[in-house]
Amino acid sequence: MMMLQKIETALAALQPEVLQVEDESHMHSRGQQSHFKVILVSDLFNGVRKVQRHQKVYATLGDLMQQFHALALHTYSPDEWQTVQNAPDSPTCQGGSLHDR
Repeated sequence: MMMLQKIETALAALQPEVLQVEDESHMHSRGQQSHFKVILVSDLFNGVRKVQRHQKVYATLGDLMQQFHALALHTYSPDEWQTVQNAPDSPTCQGGSLHDR
């Protein structure tokens, strides 16, 4: 199973109304399946601060977190998502990886 699918499967535990996982590795210099962007909308995020939302995601992913380099998280309650309807684009990689020589 590819890493993207593993992330989707794990995050299903958070009962998302919206779950989008994108492999953004092509934008970076660290190789395949290394950088991911997640948009997750869940009732579990109602009244929960951003830091706590991210902690829930990290805890849900558990050991998977050690198998890739970066995770851009965009977490919303359903009401917030109704307002924004879209997450910001990820910035272009500026390099700086240990693999850059």
